[in-house]
Amino acid sequence: MKRYFFIDFRKKYREKSGFTLIELLICIGLLSIISMGILPISKYTYIRLKEIKLRQNLRIIRNAIDEYKEMSDEKKIEIEFLSSGYPKNIKILATGVQLFGVDQTPKKILRRIPMDPMAKDGIWGFRSYADPYDSEIWGGQDVYDVYSKSNMRALDGSYYKNW
Repeated sequence: MKRYFFIDFRKKYREKSGFTLIELLICIGLLSIISMGILPISKYTYIRLKEIKLRQNLRIIRNAIDEYKEMSDEKKIEIEFLSSGYPKNIKILATGVQLFGVDQTPKKILRRIPMDPMAKDGIWGFRSYADPYDSEIWGGQDVYDVYSKSNMRALDGSYYKNW
């Protein structure tokens, strides 16, 4: 009888299983290079989302101001004599206005006042009808327009306060 000498390949590979230090360092290096490329992209994505939110909030408030003005022009709400017809303050849009000839429940134009995502305190800047279009000082007569109080530049190079 011949005896065959069999080599146990499983034992040979079991001894060499695992990663070497160089392989681990290469993997860590590649992952760090990839993550360095992702960080700036995520930063700009975050800024872009805040800009979208700012545009939406400006559109919501400006549409509400326009709706209030339209109701005052149609004499659906009571306004003072010789006033511009714009709301006295922004809170009126959320608390509600009393309509003529309708039940006593006030009509709310906004559910809540949206916050300014670019300003640190979240408070909007206001312009009245009598103020210049680029004024940063509110006259206090009425609220004709809102703007962001942020002095930062947008990704397109314009200032948020000029939107």
